[in-house]
Amino acid sequence: MRVGKQTSKVSQIQRQSIPSQIAESLRERILCGELKQGSTLVQELIAAEYGVSRMPVREAFKQLESAGLIQARLHKGSVITSPSVEHVMELYELRLLLETELLRASIPRMSKAHIVTAESILPELEKAYADHDVNQWGRLNWKFHKSLYIASEKVKTLSIIESVNLQVDRYVRLQLILDEKLARAADDHRRLLKLCNKKDVNAAVECLREHINHAGEKLRLSLEERSSDS
Repeated sequence: MRVGKQTSKVSQIQRQSIPSQIAESLRERILCGELKQGSTLVQELIAAEYGVSRMPVREAFKQLESAGLIQARLHKGSVITSPSVEHVMELYELRLLLETELLRASIPRMSKAHIVTAESILPELEKAYADHDVNQWGRLNWKFHKSLYIASEKVKTLSIIESVNLQVDRYVRLQLILDEKLARAADDHRRLLKLCNKKDVNAAVECLREHINHAGEKLRLSLEERSSDS
């Protein structure tokens, strides 16, 4: 009897994971440009493509809408968003406000294990830069930043800023594709980690502030240039 109940729970977890798997697949297709901004996603067509019913697709769409990647339109399906420069800069303002506070709260609680974890991510991230592996940049960038904030134990704030970073992801890729000057990002990450290891809170927070400000400003210029050329 106990085995039957356990099997039922496992099946339920597997069923619940289907919307997340579909959402992750669609998110990656949006971020890599396979699904273009302004395009319409229709539940029935997506369900047929993934070989599922409409219900998990509907749940996947809710996750994507929550992440700001699509917007539901009444009787018209869901449209892949094309946010304005102002919207993108608002996301960077949120990063600036929340991530600096997360880092400030995290550093005093950091153990050697936290530093080792963060340090272990950097070679993979820098290899993605060197290989121009755009599919990995955003994911690994957030993985590194999150490793510096996790000791804060501010679970809700981490969840909010993770959602912000998911929205920023496609623009981070665009910035790196257009700019292709990756040395600054790599240097910033190394310097930031060194300051965290020294537990120099104020210098680390200022380093992170400069890092986010620089990334946001470069992206703003790239987007405005791209808009003026189109």
